[in-house]
Amino acid sequence: MNSLNDFAPISQNRDAALPSLMISVLDQLGTITMIGDDKKSYLQGQVTCDVVSLTATQSTLGAHCDAKGKVWSIFRLFHHNGGYALLQQKSAIDIELTEIKKYAIFSKVDIEQGEDVVLGLIGENAEQYVKSLNATQGDVRDIDGGSAVKIDKNRWVLLVNQERAKQIIDTIEAVNVDESVWTRFDIEHAQPQITQTNQNEHIPQALNLQALNGISFSKGCYTGQETVARAKYRGINKRAMFIVSGTTSHPLPVDTPIELERAVGDNWRSTGTLMKHYQFDNGVAIGLIVLPNNLDDDIQLRLKDQPTSQWAIEALPYSLDDE
Repeated sequence: MNSLNDFAPISQNRDAALPSLMISVLDQLGTITMIGDDKKSYLQGQVTCDVVSLTATQSTLGAHCDAKGKVWSIFRLFHHNGGYALLQQKSAIDIELTEIKKYAIFSKVDIEQGEDVVLGLIGENAEQYVKSLNATQGDVRDIDGGSAVKIDKNRWVLLVNQERAKQIIDTIEAVNVDESVWTRFDIEHAQPQITQTNQNEHIPQALNLQALNGISFSKGCYTGQETVARAKYRGINKRAMFIVSGTTSHPLPVDTPIELERAVGDNWRSTGTLMKHYQFDNGVAIGLIVLPNNLDDDIQLRLKDQPTSQWAIEALPYSLDDE
């Protein structure tokens, strides 16, 4: 299936116009699927989001935590092929699958890693294309071979079997791009993600999940719920996820940690590691990072390995203020 591999980076600066429709194979994303009579009640007792109220035309972000409220996985949950799909970073699935299946032996639920292909549609014509597959309304739609799921204004995921994925790629009138373009928009929309390298490090609020409607504070008990509730009602959370941007003197590594430092007087101190990053053609890069939530907006940052770089915190596209 060579067509699934025929995707290349797109040359761009941040303000450059983009094609009206792009498509990418999102190899870094995968799914955990759940089917069975008890799938709803079992999942409701495991995750931060409200599974019971989720309709067939909706999706929601959510997290699965350990008993201390530390996140194993952040996912997008939706109805898929008669059950549920939890779309998430593929590298987190090995550990997450083990954790979320721990108590499944007591319930009528089958939990597996999904085998569907994840395609990403990007651009102002993305929804128009989805309408050609299913003209009904809703952020989740059944399509031939799987499901179409709206991520934000100009992005949809198509979760389909391999045969259908090949058909779509072979026939769609879109620019083929690699998944780094998808990563760019994840960063610009400040969408939290957990990979294997940062599992079990943060509570959901440190990843801004409450600001993205990924936590229900009224649904009842679930694993880690006590810590998540204390973070809201007692103000114990002291961290948040931010968009940062800055200059680079040479390409950023793909597979090694990228550390930022912050200015403290005349000195520099380590402040964290980028969770995701994207580099434009003009030497500017953006990323997501968890930082103390009381830093000044004008704090000076730099790359540890590129000390002449200048980085800063950008405005988030949503508010972190509690109601």
